[in-house]
Amino acid sequence: MNNINKLEYLAEFEKALQNYEVSKEGYKILHDSSLVLLIAPSSSGRNTIIRELVKTGDYHFIISDTTRKPRINDGVPEQNGREYWFKSEAEFLGDLKSGGYLEAEIIHNQQVSGISLRELEQSIKENRISVTDIDIGGVENVRKLKPDTKIILVLPPSYEEWMNRLKARGDMHPMEITRRKATAKRILTAGLHDNYFKFVINDDLKNAVMATNHLARGDKNLHDQEHTREIAAQIISKL
Repeated sequence: MNNINKLEYLAEFEKALQNYEVSKEGYKILHDSSLVLLIAPSSSGRNTIIRELVKTGDYHFIISDTTRKPRINDGVPEQNGREYWFKSEAEFLGDLKSGGYLEAEIIHNQQVSGISLRELEQSIKENRISVTDIDIGGVENVRKLKPDTKIILVLPPSYEEWMNRLKARGDMHPMEITRRKATAKRILTAGLHDNYFKFVINDDLKNAVMATNHLARGDKNLHDQEHTREIAAQIISKL
């Protein structure tokens, strides 16, 4: 039988998130830090790009907090401080009430996960740029608190190539493919609607990493944004 996480303090988390405010110290951390968030359809390569950025030594990878228990993935147990910072509900709730998170969300009423401001503070100490991936639902919450966050949307070079990459991950139930297409449509539609999203095409990893790095630093993007937006529109038309 699968172990299903259950939130003992669900009502308290809902109340804390509804009335959430960042602490005074948290606002200073937000002001002083540099933050880059990558969003992408599944199998577009955003996590590979993040790993390459971290290898340069100029980026601090944000490890999220979560209340769920560590899992075993392909026979390898998750470790505290590697996949996540595993917190008790009381620890997470205490930090949430004291305004210690950039964003947090309740997932399926089973767990709470979020980005602790401690991670951004660490990147300031290291003089590095904070980077991580994010789901479309968390983008607006982050931008409300830190409007200068760089939001970079990673694109496959075409719909056909994206389908090839999805299929390369192994057999996938048709309903799962449908779900991923729906999520991709939400992401790309949001990206085309709001100009604060910047696009990077992951057709060549080296070029994609270089373009992402330029955007993260506020430099001119190596990719023509008009062209990348056209590719996003073409992919949407086939979803």
